[in-house]
Amino acid sequence: MQTDSTISILGCGWLGLPLAKKLKQIGFKVKGTTTTPDKLKVLAGAGIVPYQIYLAAATPESLADFLKTDLLIISFPPKIRAGKGDEYIAQINILQQAIRQSSVKCILFISSTSVYPDLNTTITEATDISSTLSQNYLLQAEAAIQSTQVPTTILRFAGLVGPNRHPGRFFAGKEHVANPQGPVNLIYLEDCVQIIIEILKQDKWGQVYNACANEHPTRQAFYTSATAALDLPLPHFVPPNPADTFKIISNKKLKKDLQYRFIYPNPMFFKELLPKNKEV
Repeated sequence: MQTDSTISILGCGWLGLPLAKKLKQIGFKVKGTTTTPDKLKVLAGAGIVPYQIYLAAATPESLADFLKTDLLIISFPPKIRAGKGDEYIAQINILQQAIRQSSVKCILFISSTSVYPDLNTTITEATDISSTLSQNYLLQAEAAIQSTQVPTTILRFAGLVGPNRHPGRFFAGKEHVANPQGPVNLIYLEDCVQIIIEILKQDKWGQVYNACANEHPTRQAFYTSATAALDLPLPHFVPPNPADTFKIISNKKLKKDLQYRFIYPNPMFFKELLPKNKEV
């Protein structure tokens, strides 16, 4: 993709904003959305063309100017764990209709490795999860965007770690934490941004990629270490249970296709990159 192209980022949040800034720095023209009025100034101040868009109330007409773009990056949180899966699919359907009426040339859909159930094995992009479609909101969303017939790459990120997402807070002081030997699947923010840039540079469209750090320490080892780094009370794990489930996300396809070398391949060192402030 040429650096004089226009890129529209739907969702300039934890990932979308640093990505937008990096793309602007490289030379792309960047449009970005927020639902927060005060953040419009932040976007404009970074040289990003700002749009305040509430996708749930949007129409193809109201999205038309934002979708005058070469590449659309869809990067807004589905909030499925908060019970908002149906709302998320409704928003995706609105977006799908607008895309069909637009001149968007390529789409990068930011998804999640939570699309995969725990299958007690190593998960690749070829793992068949079609049987989960009826209850799998993320898989439904991916399919809806792919159905637009615009060349689309699905990027499934593992658990996100970086500024304002310090894993040391997740289980601090918790008792009876389950699945101590379960492997963690995580990725650091800088790798997220760089992987997206590589996809753009190499024009890798029509693909599905899992994006996850190389190493998979156990939950007990990782979260105990991350909590200790903040000097917070350590979590207490219950003994392993034969019923514990897990998945290990493979990143082999991404590394091979993009010739990508992870900046931060081992989550055990993520804590050294983060501020020690307990509020982050």
